[in-house]
Amino acid sequence: MRGPHNIWRLIRTGATFERTGAMAVVLEQMDAPRPLRVAARVLGRPFKWLGYDGDPALPPVTRALTALGPSYIKLGQILSTRPDFVGSDLAQQLRVLQDKLPPFPTEAAREMVERDLEMPIDRIFSEFSEPVAAASIAQVHQARLVGDARKVAVKVLRPGIARAFARDIDAFYLAARLIEWLSPASRRLRPMDVIAHFDATVQQELDLRTEAAAASEFAANITRDDGFSVPGVEWGLSGRAVLTLDWVEGLRMSDVDAIDAAGHDRAALADRVMQMFLRHALRDGYFHADMHQGNLKVAPNGDIVALDFGIMGRLDEYTRRVYAEILMGFIRRDYRRVAEVHFEAGYVPADRDIDQFAQALRAVGEPIFGMDASRISMGRLLAYLFEVTERFGMETRTELILLQRTMVVVEGVARTLNPHMNIWNAAGPEVERYIRENLGPRAIAGDLVKTLRVLARFGPHLPQAVENALRGSEASRHPPPRHGGAALWVLAGAGATAALWALTALL
Repeated sequence: MRGPHNIWRLIRTGATFERTGAMAVVLEQMDAPRPLRVAARVLGRPFKWLGYDGDPALPPVTRALTALGPSYIKLGQILSTRPDFVGSDLAQQLRVLQDKLPPFPTEAAREMVERDLEMPIDRIFSEFSEPVAAASIAQVHQARLVGDARKVAVKVLRPGIARAFARDIDAFYLAARLIEWLSPASRRLRPMDVIAHFDATVQQELDLRTEAAAASEFAANITRDDGFSVPGVEWGLSGRAVLTLDWVEGLRMSDVDAIDAAGHDRAALADRVMQMFLRHALRDGYFHADMHQGNLKVAPNGDIVALDFGIMGRLDEYTRRVYAEILMGFIRRDYRRVAEVHFEAGYVPADRDIDQFAQALRAVGEPIFGMDASRISMGRLLAYLFEVTERFGMETRTELILLQRTMVVVEGVARTLNPHMNIWNAAGPEVERYIRENLGPRAIAGDLVKTLRVLARFGPHLPQAVENALRGSEASRHPPPRHGGAALWVLAGAGATAALWALTALL
């Protein structure tokens, strides 16, 4: 969708930012270089009259993004996870950006359901309500199934939303290229990669089958977790533009008075919110990355129910181990070990001084531990940690920033329920359990089993690989075998060595 409309869209964006007062805030918070400031003013000031007014009751940046529409709201939410890019103060403002828009007509939703599921809606639902919630990408209706009269939640994409996002994302790519051109120093923050990440995230949200799969995978992971649940997916009534889930009765997590009136233990709920988030991130490597109060309910039986699976986070097994060791190092105030973990993981370049890094980490941790227990924030700790690691040359790791952003949101939910909550008391047992199960002898045995499984797959090829390797050493003038037998032999040797080392450690 390349074309003049991109330039026009950027002009309209600059005009709106200028008109709402957001331009000055953004340029200041991002500490923008002079060429970028000049370009922003050129795109904004002369065309200010073309900008949207927005809601004067909102802060300038939130006002501008909301006025510009769904794509900009989503971009603001993504940028809230990148304080290194937009500045910590602006990232904090963007975290409260509300993804709410006026609903589109129910008749349009009904037509979308019929088109996507390829059958008359009256054959599917005996009731289909007006919208009960509306966001930038989709809205939700309550319905009853024909036959068993069971209540379900039907999520329907906004008509034309995919085309609208495609148009705006194309303009965002142009803006990122301009930023890199006008500010070479910004290239280390990879503006193009930021937009590519946003593009990929939005493309997933625009296909509700992906969200259905996310809900299903998340549900499978948490079957052992008492007191936490997610609604089931009606696969036969879900498609690209429609997602049907079980309807969940319950109280909004933000309605503290109603929770008290129902007799639920708010302190226990606060601890469970924090513990479940850490359990899913560490144990499963798959966590709900949008756990704000609007996406959480308290069921009549006291269970916490998670909703909306459009934004999920993943951590690979190695990253989980690193993250757990970093958290435990801070909990134990063993800053030297935290520094060693960063170097072992390759997060910090090997040519940096580990003692200086440990000292910098102490400067992060000690002031936080000097606070009253109810004010200690794990999210703030991680934010400070990223600032220090950036100074020591650590490259931005999107998955860790998403984890930190979610941690801040989860802490906010927990402290709304229990303002005097001790985050460390709630988090410590989950981190310790993960380390006990994944960094001790049991973890070594598990790694050994995985290594042997990999070697077993290559077992039938090993005799020929050995023979090829020996022939190659006798006749080095001949090219190596095309199927890489020598490499397999090296792999086998390395695997055997690792297996022997692991067995020795266990014994």
